[in-house]
Amino acid sequence: MTQYLGIFVLLVLSILFAGGSLMLPALLAPSRPTAAKRAPYECGIVPTHGPAQRFPVRFYLVAMIFIIFDIEVVFLYPWAVVYGRLGTFGLIEMGLFALSVVVAFVYLVSNGALDWGPTKRLVERGVPEGRTTESAVTRVPSSRKAA
Repeated sequence: MTQYLGIFVLLVLSILFAGGSLMLPALLAPSRPTAAKRAPYECGIVPTHGPAQRFPVRFYLVAMIFIIFDIEVVFLYPWAVVYGRLGTFGLIEMGLFALSVVVAFVYLVSNGALDWGPTKRLVERGVPEGRTTESAVTRVPSSRKAA
C-alpha cells in the first residue's frame, strides 16, 4: 500500500487545488452588480432590442444528423484499414451498419428534418411563396433621429 501513497497524495492535492481554484474567486472577488454589468455585451454595441428568438429544434436535429455521419466516417477508416483481414464478414457488417444509417437518414428526410425556412408558415398566412428577401425584411425604425 505504501507504493500507492504518492498517487493518493497527488490525487488529494489536485482535488484541493481544483476546488480552491473554483471557490476562492467566488469568495474573495468583490460583487457590485449594476444594470450595465448585467446587460449583454456585443462588441461595444449597445443593444436596442431584446435577443432574437431561440433556435428551432430542427437546427439541433440537423446538427445531430451531421454528428451521426461523422461517427460513421470515424468507423469507416479503421474498417478500411483491416478490410483485407475481415473478408466477407467485415463487408456484410459494414454494409449493415451503413444501411442502418442510410435508412435513418431517409426516415428523417421523409419527415421533413431538412425542410428549412418559413415557407410553410407563410403559405398558411396567405403570403405568396415567391416572395424575396427584399420584400420579407422588416424595417425597424431607428431610435436615433437623423442629423
